[in-house]
Amino acid sequence: MMKTMLAVLAISLATVAVAEAQQKTDIKPGLKMESFGKTPDGQEVQLFTLTNKNGVEARITNFGGIIVSLKTPDRKGQLADIVLGYDNLDGYIGDKAFLGALIGRYGNRIAKGEFKLDGKTYHLPLNDGPNTLHGGPDAFNKKVWTAKDVSTHSTPMLQLTYVSKDGENGFPGTLTAVVSYSLTNSNELRIDYSATTDKDTVLNLTNHSYFNLKGAGEGDILQHELRLNANKFTPVDATLIPTGELKNVQGTPFDFRKSTAIGARINADDQQLKYAGGYDHNWVLNSLGSGQLVTAAHVYEPTTGRVLEVMTDQPGLQFYTGNFLDGTIHGKGGKVYQKRGAFCLETQHFPDSPNHPSFPTTELKPGEKFHSTTIFKFGAQ
Repeated sequence: MMKTMLAVLAISLATVAVAEAQQKTDIKPGLKMESFGKTPDGQEVQLFTLTNKNGVEARITNFGGIIVSLKTPDRKGQLADIVLGYDNLDGYIGDKAFLGALIGRYGNRIAKGEFKLDGKTYHLPLNDGPNTLHGGPDAFNKKVWTAKDVSTHSTPMLQLTYVSKDGENGFPGTLTAVVSYSLTNSNELRIDYSATTDKDTVLNLTNHSYFNLKGAGEGDILQHELRLNANKFTPVDATLIPTGELKNVQGTPFDFRKSTAIGARINADDQQLKYAGGYDHNWVLNSLGSGQLVTAAHVYEPTTGRVLEVMTDQPGLQFYTGNFLDGTIHGKGGKVYQKRGAFCLETQHFPDSPNHPSFPTTELKPGEKFHSTTIFKFGAQ
């Protein structure tokens, strides 16, 4: 009798699992648009929802090209939003942490807001102590981008375009940036960046999403296990500007060549960690100079089983542990975002490259077309 009951139970559970799987495969990939409000100067802003056949969902607004939410399954198939953000447009208009945003013209820091190009010195507005951070104030993350649905039959795809005028935030050249977000049925959120200019300029585009694979606002990320495909990193000074050295990670708290808990060494007695209050550094990817799309990072969250894999063709990766989150940000659903409550993996060229001739160049000239791809691939184990 007991064996019969167990057999019936097993069949019932299998039937439910099959039904759930069938239900998931019946989801039709697509892109839908809705209003997300207006900017203070009256510009209409939209929110776009991309869904794949597995039910994975990315919500993106054309205000700043921001990833507003990203729902992925855990090992039990339960969906949760794994990126920090706000419930409404007002939150992003007032945001100073770059939550989920497209970053430009120049991701990361430029020392003293100055660089030389073609013998001329350019001056940028300062917004990070003595430096310019993420393109300066009112940069790409605060602009309304022109949106276009360029989906295929099986893949929802959103194309965003912004024309940055010559002299905007001090940068030379009229730059046309085009960024496409696509959500594949392999649970990959792919970001394709491209840009052209009419005058010599510098460029470093990235996305600044804050991830917590337990779910946005669900505690700290110190037990997440991280692996980085990098033997070196770029040490910084007290203002977080690279010194110019490419330092080997061996024997330092910056060695993530083997999967290691983010919090294992974050409070070590190390001057680099003290400068940043944790990790906020650029890793030199082992694929430097290849231009090939490779796996740069792998993150595993033990309690949910969620996995994030980051692929890029860029030479660097900024790993940031939310050191400047301080509990004052009230995000989606009223959740408070605490210090080290999320991590960022920003694919990029090195910080302050215009002032370091030995770093890979970030110069873009007329007639050239910049193109780069980043893939965030989600899974569970």
